[in-house]
Amino acid sequence: MEIPKVIKNIVKKIEENDFEAYLVGGCVRDFVIGKKPKDWDLTTNAAPKKLEEIFPESFLENDYGTVTVLTKEEDPTLKQVEITPYRIEKDYKDKRHPEDVKFTNNLKEDLARRDFTINAMALKVEEDNYSIVDPYEGQKDLEKRVIRAVRGPQERFNEDALRMMRAVRFATRFDFIIEPETKKAIQDHAASLKEISKERIRDEFIKIINQKKAAAGIRLLRKTKLLSYVIPEFKETYGVAQNKHHIYNVYEHLVRSLEYAARQGFNEEVRLAALFHDIGKPRTKEGQGEAATFYNHEIVSADMTREIMKRLKFSKDKIKKVVKLVRYHLFYYNVDEVGESSVRKLLRGVGEENTRDLVKLRMADRIGSGVPKARPYKLRHLQYMMEKVSRDPISTKKLAVDGNEVMSILDIEPGPKVGQILLILLGEVLEDPAKNDASFLKERVQEISKMNDEEIKKKARITNEEINRIEKKLDEMTKEKYWVQ
Repeated sequence: MEIPKVIKNIVKKIEENDFEAYLVGGCVRDFVIGKKPKDWDLTTNAAPKKLEEIFPESFLENDYGTVTVLTKEEDPTLKQVEITPYRIEKDYKDKRHPEDVKFTNNLKEDLARRDFTINAMALKVEEDNYSIVDPYEGQKDLEKRVIRAVRGPQERFNEDALRMMRAVRFATRFDFIIEPETKKAIQDHAASLKEISKERIRDEFIKIINQKKAAAGIRLLRKTKLLSYVIPEFKETYGVAQNKHHIYNVYEHLVRSLEYAARQGFNEEVRLAALFHDIGKPRTKEGQGEAATFYNHEIVSADMTREIMKRLKFSKDKIKKVVKLVRYHLFYYNVDEVGESSVRKLLRGVGEENTRDLVKLRMADRIGSGVPKARPYKLRHLQYMMEKVSRDPISTKKLAVDGNEVMSILDIEPGPKVGQILLILLGEVLEDPAKNDASFLKERVQEISKMNDEEIKKKARITNEEINRIEKKLDEMTKEKYWVQ
């Protein structure tokens, strides 16, 4: 992979001023494994004030001396490049932020403060080559597909408890394992996650949820004991057996539902709904074995979902959507029993804009239950019905003039002739939508009125037949789209 020219130029400018400069952190990790970095970070022995002198188009961002250089690149990963002086951090407060930050001239001391070996490498940019500074053998751990804390994991997690969530996120993203000592340290320090802000926990949780192997991430959160401090409600689902409609317990069903949603690339809201949609089942369970019931679990699950997402500081819009999906995931639909009015009622409840995601949630729910088909005939038929009742009918109501205006122009009383003239106008507008202009249509009303009544009636009938033909064709196309008859 080629290092971008703008990055080489930044390094060159720093070195021309007699300072060292290295690429560092995640961009080096991604560079080594051949993935395009999401951002390019540098480290140097130059002080922040000196960096601001070297790069006039820059600003000092935080208390850690990070200087952000603004570039003119179109690539969003290169528009802002962060440069941080080598530093040592000590005496972490609130399990997150260091009380004491000192700049140093030693690159290895800077690398020693980082979280995991795969993120503790620096890359020296040379003219036509590069070399990697790797004191903690991050390259070996990349090859072995291992997440390992730099130096002592107990110390790393005691400094910053959010690193435990990051360990799970990296393991999920790269499909790595967390090496035993690091994993044990996470289990030992899991409770300290309570001291981290809900917003930061949410951000890491969402990054895990949005991975292709999101379900593995949830399983790992449980194994490391972190899940109990992220979403403690999940403890209620462990080992809770269901009924004859499910072959998995509640927890396993939820994780497998998420697994399908992630595998299909469904959006974040559907993934969250898949993970939460039955979380209220343990609180509603009555009876045991195949005959167990969970009446109103969708309502309880929706309430619990709302509380979980509020606690984790999700946005109001996101909470509203996910809660709706959870609330209506149990919708009943049988081809011969549920008519258009019931489908309209469902659309009003869940919101027409959410119907596709509701179907996706039902698909994830089905696969998570152990059935072979995600989208059986009746679910496809529901999609057809949803689209059918949502589609605006071809109607004279779409015209730029109405019956009252026709009566006013022609000075006539209400009667069949008014509707016939509107139908003729609609036929012309269907052929050429540009004709749906009030001034033009008012002129056409006067012209059509000069025809005799039989001609008007005949022309209106032909238009009506054409509209019926179009409606029938649209219905056939919709049925074909969802493979229904």
